[in-house]
Amino acid sequence: MTENHSSEKLPIRRCCRRAPDQYRVVRKVALTLSFIVSMTFSAFASAAESGVRSLTHHPVGYIALAIFVIAYVFVTLEEKLHMRKSKPVLLAAGLIWFLVAAAAAMSGDTESANAALKHNLLEYSELLLFLLVAMTYINAMEERQLFDALRSWLVSKGFSYLSLFWITGVLAFFISPIADNLTTALLMCAVLMKVGENSPRFIGLGCINIVVAANAGGAFSPFGDITTLMVWQKGVVEFTEFFRLFIPSAVNYLVPAIIMSFAIPNEPPKKATEPVIMKRGARRTVALFLLTITTAVLGHNFLHLPAVVGMMMGLAYLQFLGYYLRLSFKRGVARERVWAENHQNTRLLKRLDTAVPFDVFNPMARAEWDTLLFFYGIVLCVGGLGYIGYLAEVSQILYEGWNATGANITIGLMSAIVDNIPVMFAVLSMGPDMSHGQWLLVTLTAGVGGSMLSIGSAAGVALMGQARGYYTLMSHLRWTPVIALGYAASIATHMWLNANLF
Repeated sequence: MTENHSSEKLPIRRCCRRAPDQYRVVRKVALTLSFIVSMTFSAFASAAESGVRSLTHHPVGYIALAIFVIAYVFVTLEEKLHMRKSKPVLLAAGLIWFLVAAAAAMSGDTESANAALKHNLLEYSELLLFLLVAMTYINAMEERQLFDALRSWLVSKGFSYLSLFWITGVLAFFISPIADNLTTALLMCAVLMKVGENSPRFIGLGCINIVVAANAGGAFSPFGDITTLMVWQKGVVEFTEFFRLFIPSAVNYLVPAIIMSFAIPNEPPKKATEPVIMKRGARRTVALFLLTITTAVLGHNFLHLPAVVGMMMGLAYLQFLGYYLRLSFKRGVARERVWAENHQNTRLLKRLDTAVPFDVFNPMARAEWDTLLFFYGIVLCVGGLGYIGYLAEVSQILYEGWNATGANITIGLMSAIVDNIPVMFAVLSMGPDMSHGQWLLVTLTAGVGGSMLSIGSAAGVALMGQARGYYTLMSHLRWTPVIALGYAASIATHMWLNANLF
């Protein structure tokens, strides 16, 4: 009401002067839009004349490529703009495929674009369901306070800063192959923030160590990262063959960790005594998750079923556990209440007063939907650019113009700037003719190359938010040469140990 009242008191001359400015802005926007539309239609016309397969050198291809680049610029500015990364790539995916389909239709081809899009959607749907089950299990373990109990145990033991530096790094390296590198990094960072609240330097170095360890650990397991999962589901590398990367991944972690350990402060951390009691079903959830992974691996390796079939079957395991926990909820709470009263555990009694039955759809709802939708946008964007022909040209430049080793090392360096998901999906879409050793090499480099910059991996970006002010782009950049040394050492180790595969 106040704004309307004040605007009515403005002199007429001032209102008249403002109106042309507004019209001028509208006119500029309209002219810009009309220019883009005219360029698009002219692009369609030229595409119709030349045929859809040569769109890489026509405006349709240039426009699609520009849309993807602009969308990815918004993705890299996520922390600055506070806009989720899925938004720009979802829009870009739709625009690119509308451009592709329209260009194909105007050249008389109404089937190939549709078939290519369905192929991309099938690949995405398998990965979506696979990741959804894995995220649901991880969220269920978190809801059952398994990770809180682990953190509390580590904090209560009174380890030194140097011991915690190595414990969190080693745990990140060995947990990430099962619980993905992002979840592992967040868990270990929570421990650092708890015990190192009086030592900012320790938190900064510990976060760098965790990012490197989590990315390195995720590189030798199909479950450690989305990129390794894509490689496994594509059938390029078998499940057991990933373990050939264990020693190279360990070298990638240990080289920078050993050097950074000399910079860890000597003072002891503040000891904390806050015990955490896991909820009913926590250990059984872990057991069922391991059974789910076993089901997926056996079905994929011996029956040649998509791994997602075993994962979805494993989701049923968790649902039946949830059903049992609901049926026995009152009896289980009563039993725990008797134990808490006998031991005078007031914290457990307070928790039991607010306890609710386990519902499997709650951890499913807390899945990283922004990441899943971002992956959809990336898969379709890269698929659209591949249909246009850009991936074939890049493949020819990298894998025919260069040697495969140089190309795969470059892929890893690129993943430090551009997220490794589109990089690896692009390589898989190109399908270069490489030896088995080279496929393992690009799996390794794409997995660990992002550690060289804090923005090069999901773990690094997440920890910059969780440890804001302690772990930054510049603090990580100071140790980039050391991390790059580990990157080079891991490549050399792989090429030496697995020389028979090249």
